[in-house]
Amino acid sequence: MYDGVSLLLDVTWIDTKHIADTASRYSIPYFHVDLSVQTYVKLMENFLLARAGNDAVYILPGPLEADATVYLLITGSYLRAIVFDGLDETVVGKIKAIRPYPSFYAVIAGTQEMNAIVQEAIDGGLVRKPEKWNLLFTDLHGANFAHGQAFPEMNRLLLDESTCCILQWRQTEPCACPAKFDPMGAHLDNVVDVLLGWASEVALPLVRSTNCSAEEPSHGALNATELMQQMGAMAQFWITPESRMIRPNLNLSIISPPGENFSIATVEQQVPSVRIGSVLQGQVVLTGDATIQASRRFFRVGTTESIPWAYRMRHPTSGEILRDPVTDEPTWKGYCIDFLHQLSVVMNFDYDIVTPSNGTFGLRDATSGRWDGLVGELVVGDIDFAIASLKMTAEREEVIDFVAPYFEQTGILIAMRKPVRETSLFKFMTVLRLEVWLSILLAIVATAVMLWLLDKFSPYSARNNKQAYPYECRDFTLKESFWFALTSFTPQGGGEAPKALSGRTLVAAYWLFVVLMLATFTANLAAFLTVERMQTPVQSLEQLSRQSRIKYTVVQDSDTHDYFRNMKNAEDVLYQMWRNLTLSSGNDQAQYRVWDYPIKEQYINILAAIESAEPVASAADGFRRVNERLDADFAFIHDSAEIKYEVSRNCNFTVVGEVFAEQPYGIAVQQGSYLQDELSYFILELQKERYFESLTAKFWNKSARGHCPNTDDSEGITLESLGGVFIATLVGLALAMITLFGEVLYYRRKERNRTFVKVMPFANADRVWEKKTPFDLKEKSIAVVRNILELDGPGNINKSVKRNVIRTRQGHTIPKDITIGKKFISVADNQPKLYDIAILPRNPIH
Repeated sequence: MYDGVSLLLDVTWIDTKHIADTASRYSIPYFHVDLSVQTYVKLMENFLLARAGNDAVYILPGPLEADATVYLLITGSYLRAIVFDGLDETVVGKIKAIRPYPSFYAVIAGTQEMNAIVQEAIDGGLVRKPEKWNLLFTDLHGANFAHGQAFPEMNRLLLDESTCCILQWRQTEPCACPAKFDPMGAHLDNVVDVLLGWASEVALPLVRSTNCSAEEPSHGALNATELMQQMGAMAQFWITPESRMIRPNLNLSIISPPGENFSIATVEQQVPSVRIGSVLQGQVVLTGDATIQASRRFFRVGTTESIPWAYRMRHPTSGEILRDPVTDEPTWKGYCIDFLHQLSVVMNFDYDIVTPSNGTFGLRDATSGRWDGLVGELVVGDIDFAIASLKMTAEREEVIDFVAPYFEQTGILIAMRKPVRETSLFKFMTVLRLEVWLSILLAIVATAVMLWLLDKFSPYSARNNKQAYPYECRDFTLKESFWFALTSFTPQGGGEAPKALSGRTLVAAYWLFVVLMLATFTANLAAFLTVERMQTPVQSLEQLSRQSRIKYTVVQDSDTHDYFRNMKNAEDVLYQMWRNLTLSSGNDQAQYRVWDYPIKEQYINILAAIESAEPVASAADGFRRVNERLDADFAFIHDSAEIKYEVSRNCNFTVVGEVFAEQPYGIAVQQGSYLQDELSYFILELQKERYFESLTAKFWNKSARGHCPNTDDSEGITLESLGGVFIATLVGLALAMITLFGEVLYYRRKERNRTFVKVMPFANADRVWEKKTPFDLKEKSIAVVRNILELDGPGNINKSVKRNVIRTRQGHTIPKDITIGKKFISVADNQPKLYDIAILPRNPIH
């Protein structure tokens, strides 16, 4: 070169624009030939752009290839890229830490190195989405790829055998490639052949170092620019308009899963990956109606556990987190998870769910000003956006941005347990105390005894004053007096009252006692049952703060906890301002010295009560503590949406008061993120489609409470409260049946011991007990009657019967147990002179 230069052939892969400019200044023909990995990288880039990619991670087999790739990407590339030379545990860790996650992985290597790199990626857990991996084989042995069957979703670019024919100038088919075919060596041979042929036809200038001037070429000769244009038209070369780099024309076959509209032969349809096209001279050409899988953006989406927004599924008995069998990642469920999936569909992206290390939404350190939790990871870029039950606050908007709210206004609500009622069928008896029931019983007994005594000894009673009351009146015996006193407590009344004035005075006073006692019992029973059905003893936050029996708490360092802290601090500041105002000597004493503090110290007391009850670590702990207090003496103050969700799932919970401190939920992104407008647009589109209404109905519904016992006050009193009344009625029925059974037994026993006097009508006057044939009543009726009246005949009357007799006109005696009718009654008109005489005993017998 010291003696002179006629042509420059540059085979380096660095940016040599200064060399090209120098050669052009001295009129030296300059040709830049690519013999490095940059051609493969350029082909891979064109393929990724065809898949609508915008970023990628390049993995090369060594540092030399990695450096060449970096130089190409720096000089002119449309992709955001990170390049690694090889793959080991350290590189795997670095790739996992990339934020945001790359859309594609591009590996460029020979078949042997490719197998090792992919195996390392599999072992390191990088191959979670195989469709994001794009493999370019730099040799002709790509069919020996070891992981093609296991991961058919990987896109592979294989050197086609036609490349060998093209680079070896063999246009006829078939052409066989050598066992160790080197595309770059063949490409260098082709360039040298063309340049030597051109140099033999034209007189190349000779630039010497002595004068640095070129000799004038002959007129009509082909210059270097025209030669480059001719080479660009040759099938062996690939020269892009924006670059003067002479690259080999490598024909790559695209092996990929077919698209939805791809149709191919039946045999080829049975394999998961097929040849859908080729990359020739940097252009992606598809076969037939095949389609290439477009790029799906990939985001790291941050969230934190909060039911029902986002929570990890757990085993119902052991509580162990359930994981996906393929990716070994936790299985997430919830409102935000369904919403995120819908966004991924309409926005066409893939995602990973990431949780912050401390599991919180984020707190700002007072000294350093740094945020932790979900907000902190969003600030530093560990996640692309956050979708959770994250409230839009002014403090958070100082470091992050929010998109359009996706949930209606939420706030803070109080949850308590419904009091457990004591199940007793005789609960109505507890309306009055035991001493009251005993006093009522004593009043009944005393009234009955007094009524019996007054009726017995009063000269004006019906018993002692027969002249005034000749008709039959109620005889107030001791038994009848007790019955009167008892029945007077019923709407039926006690029946006939005593006749004496003293007895009626007693009854009037007793009836007044009964009316007042029944009214008192009815009123207290109604009030008792009403109070029993009251679900909560407090109805608002203010009532909760003014009492001391019910304890309450919040989740530690939650938004609710921050709310009460801020309100307490506000009250402190207001108190200091009021005190300074009232105690200032420069102010008008009469106008400003108001000793009654005008602001209630409500939140100061509430925060003190919360701290004394110890805030819980999570919402699940808070609901558990509420559920354990059967006496409803514990309350949990938390997010209203989560409380309403728990109430819709648990029959034991109820809400207290109204929602306060309302704020919306929104998706958070980094400040200035391009995702803000896109997410807002699609959220508004989903709102127009009423998607959020259906999603809310899915999680906040009453289906889980269908089996709950009815506690609505409008449904009336339950059987458990008044079941004892029915039991008392059944007991009365049972006692009545037992009494009936005793009466029957007593009567039958009495009948067996009773002595009967047998009367034989129509008997012979001389032989009373001898049965005769029918006779003429006209002739013998008088004799029969006389014989009957003479019952003291010989041996016919039981001597043991006590004679309580009535003497007739003939001197005969008639037992008092026998009554003789006053007249004869004809039995039948067709029977001549046949009469019946009524002879009945005084005491009724069966």
